[in-house]
Amino acid sequence: MSDFHQGGVLPTFHKLGESNLNKIEAELYLYSRERPIALVLPSLYTELEGEALINILNEIKNVNYLKEVVVTLGPCTKNEFDKAREFFSVLPQTTKLIWNNGDRISEVYKTISSAGLQLGDTGKGQSAWIAYGYIIAQKNIDVIALHDCDIMTYSREMLARLCYPVASPILEYEFCKGYYSRVTNRMHGRVTRLLITPLLRALKKIHGELPLLEFLDSFRYPLAGEFSMAVDLARVNKIPGDWGLEVGVLAEVYRNCSVRRVCQVDIADNYDHKHQALSPDDASQGLLKMCIDISKSIFRTLASEGIVFSAGRFRTLIASYVRTAQDMLKRYEDDAAVNGLEFDRHEESLAVESFTEGIKIASEIIMKDPLGVPLISSWDRVESALPDILEMVKEAVDKDNE
Repeated sequence: MSDFHQGGVLPTFHKLGESNLNKIEAELYLYSRERPIALVLPSLYTELEGEALINILNEIKNVNYLKEVVVTLGPCTKNEFDKAREFFSVLPQTTKLIWNNGDRISEVYKTISSAGLQLGDTGKGQSAWIAYGYIIAQKNIDVIALHDCDIMTYSREMLARLCYPVASPILEYEFCKGYYSRVTNRMHGRVTRLLITPLLRALKKIHGELPLLEFLDSFRYPLAGEFSMAVDLARVNKIPGDWGLEVGVLAEVYRNCSVRRVCQVDIADNYDHKHQALSPDDASQGLLKMCIDISKSIFRTLASEGIVFSAGRFRTLIASYVRTAQDMLKRYEDDAAVNGLEFDRHEESLAVESFTEGIKIASEIIMKDPLGVPLISSWDRVESALPDILEMVKEAVDKDNE
């Protein structure tokens, strides 16, 4: 059972005992008549072969409040796309698959790029973005929910709790972030525990209680891939195309939405999905790559808010981060001891050292290139430049699904 403490600037909705799933789903069914809900599933083809996605589909089969499921696939062949369509055809809801590297969607991307608009690199950010475009084009969806396809502990209660704050006309939130515990015989979530939280708090020590820092630090699990939002927010948000996706989305929500309309909800007692390797010696992959991209995203977001970074400021920040992360590490070690969990202090310390190196690399990149790769253009900007683009997206997806 979760505590009921309200901390930070965001409303936090806890999982207080056994929830009445039937009651929540019945209410969502009523709400969805006025505010139709679509679920976006970013998926790699390889995930079709795993146990996680099979269980996810078995759970979604029993959800009656979804108007549509949009599966946006990573790079795949025509044969793989056809197999994916068959795989997802078990869902009773209207289900559409987006073949991101197919000829029709590739032509959409080419048209947008030719207009001088940003598409980012191929990845989850771009895949989610094109799915939002398809949903916007239909003009009959009010709420978008998104979650990953590698959740080993998935249940349909996760989806119901995620959708409820935005779908409810009584609560009237525009963005809801899911959070959860990630614990087995040990604590997981190293990037959140040992990078983001210490880094944000080190930044607050140096720059003071900035509203944006308070906003980001209020999220219990800022890297969670599960959220719901009003469709109008999907229209105006820009999206990062790298591992800074989740933090970048929160920064866009901060810019485009009143903090009073943002919340977070506990969606699971525990959560497990695939774990990334640390890769301390390779900055191009693993958690070190994630650390660099996330740090860049945070620094560039703060720079856009008027914060000035210099070489000396970065050196101070890194020193403050190391001290803060070491203090947090001791807390986690003690927490693990009280709960009888395993705790590898060497591995945790190695993560802090790797993240320190990642912050250094990110700071050097920022000093050389403050702007970096532009965010993927918002759909309202794209539609302004190309008035027929949403119809082109809809036609491409519909034809691929015929």
